[in-house]
Amino acid sequence: MKKEMSQVSDTELIKAFQEGDTHAVEVLINRYKDKVYSSLLFYVKDNYLAEDLFQDVFIKIIDTLQNKRYTEEGKFLPWALRIARNLCLDYFRKVKRNPSVKTSEHSDIFDVLQLSDDAADTKMMQGQSHDRVRMMLDLLPEEQREIIVLRHYANLSFKEIAQITNCSINTALGRMRYGLINLRKLMAEKQIAL
Repeated sequence: MKKEMSQVSDTELIKAFQEGDTHAVEVLINRYKDKVYSSLLFYVKDNYLAEDLFQDVFIKIIDTLQNKRYTEEGKFLPWALRIARNLCLDYFRKVKRNPSVKTSEHSDIFDVLQLSDDAADTKMMQGQSHDRVRMMLDLLPEEQREIIVLRHYANLSFKEIAQITNCSINTALGRMRYGLINLRKLMAEKQIAL
């Protein structure tokens, strides 16, 4: 049964959940939890806060699905990421401060990325590369950093990114282009090789 559920589309899982199959929503959550959590961690830069907001995102998703107010046919992940982004914005409005640009030592977007089972030295080199990339991403303007993270770590299309960030596709493409140009400049300035 579980293996079958993992092959089912998001729309079918939502319908099954709305018809009373609680396992369907569990499959849906497990399918996207890493991408949603990565997105939250990018915004708030704090593991504990990201975990709290992660729970809030899925509570809101479950509530919306149960009450049959979901209208994003076939676009579950962009919808979930939009909820995550909006909850982060609400949080920052509530505490009346902007998200910090610096990542704390304990808050690392790469903590949630799945690394393959490589040798210890390979993992160490990957970790150092990830640290360098994270440092350089933190130096970019927020709009450029956000687009790069959503594109490369959440694997979203530019159309989905444009919807989440409330900008045009051309603006998202431009921010990506300038973000990559700025990353290359930073690498050259700091003589960083990945």
